[in-house]
Amino acid sequence: MITVVGATGRLGKLVTADLAARGLPVRAVARHSREVPAGAEFVAADMRDPSTIEEAVAGSTVVISAINGLDPSAGQSPAEVDRDGNLRLIAATRAAGARLVLVSIIGARTDSPIEIARMKAVAERAARDTAGLEWTIVRSALFAELWRDVLRQTVGSSGRPVVFGRGENPINVVSVVDVAAAVVRAAIDPALRGHVIDVGGPRNVTMNELAAWATGSSRPRHIPRAMLRVGAVAVRPVRPAIARLMRQALAMDTTDLAYDPAPARARYPWLVSHDLVGQAS
Repeated sequence: MITVVGATGRLGKLVTADLAARGLPVRAVARHSREVPAGAEFVAADMRDPSTIEEAVAGSTVVISAINGLDPSAGQSPAEVDRDGNLRLIAATRAAGARLVLVSIIGARTDSPIEIARMKAVAERAARDTAGLEWTIVRSALFAELWRDVLRQTVGSSGRPVVFGRGENPINVVSVVDVAAAVVRAAIDPALRGHVIDVGGPRNVTMNELAAWATGSSRPRHIPRAMLRVGAVAVRPVRPAIARLMRQALAMDTTDLAYDPAPARARYPWLVSHDLVGQAS
């Protein structure tokens, strides 16, 4: 049994559907059963409740962690999900005698200015340090499809999307389809045990370029960095999730998020690469 935790998310749905289409026994784990791909068994679990996690992974041979705590509507944080939730999931996976595939992000490190990168780094270290646990880590760049949808939602009546900050900082984006393919490969190929696989896109782009790709508008509206700094402090007491997104947007506008995919593709020639932004340019 391959168990996908976070199976109703953007990545998890693709992974679950791919595994089910291969005729493999798949268990979809999430807080709610909405949009669970056909062919998968559903089990409800909350990463904040250890008892539900243990039940969800029982009998698994492989556990895939495709969870993240960035969605402000979910009422959770990266600390609660990407760090603490993964720590509980890692312990439950080890107790079940299963192998772990942990989805992380490129640039995960404990001193990163991006909160989710710091939380993923803690989870990575726990996976590596858990005695007797077989693991594979798949690190992803930013999902192009996610930012396409986010930018489209900001267009409004002006026809111009909103970009946080200057939008000139190069960042790497990857198709979620490519990441899903790598996660599936990591789950079914035992030779990838103990590997850290980076999955990045073929090009680095700016948020201004992403906005043009996503909406067709080359004249985005900008929210200045100073306003992001002030807003993150002002709304934190009442809207901590929004404040968190503002801090992340500021970090994304000022931190080096460029990535060269060539070394990873040389080591793993089976990695899939869709140049979504380039195809539209």
